[in-house]
Amino acid sequence: MKIRLLSSALDDLSEGRLFYEKQGEGLGEYFFDSLFSDIDSLMLYGGIHHKFSGYHRMLSKRFPYEIYYKLEDESVVVVWRVLDLRRDPIKIRQSLESG
Repeated sequence: MKIRLLSSALDDLSEGRLFYEKQGEGLGEYFFDSLFSDIDSLMLYGGIHHKFSGYHRMLSKRFPYEIYYKLEDESVVVVWRVLDLRRDPIKIRQSLESG
């Protein structure tokens, strides 16, 4: 399977990277590498995760983030959003509906 990240997912990753870099030097890079490792795992495991609001939802292994994706033609994983679980659940749902 191939993976395609939409600009909304890249924006979410950049926002998280900046947040964690402010928490400690190098933590933003660790966040970025960890989340991309989780996203890369979708090449093997894309489609096995439960659905939420029409998206498959995978939890990050190291950070409180969820990766929302859809399958396109059963051969491409399209990552729509990478959202912080500490957000208000209503805002998470709104982010998914708008994106």
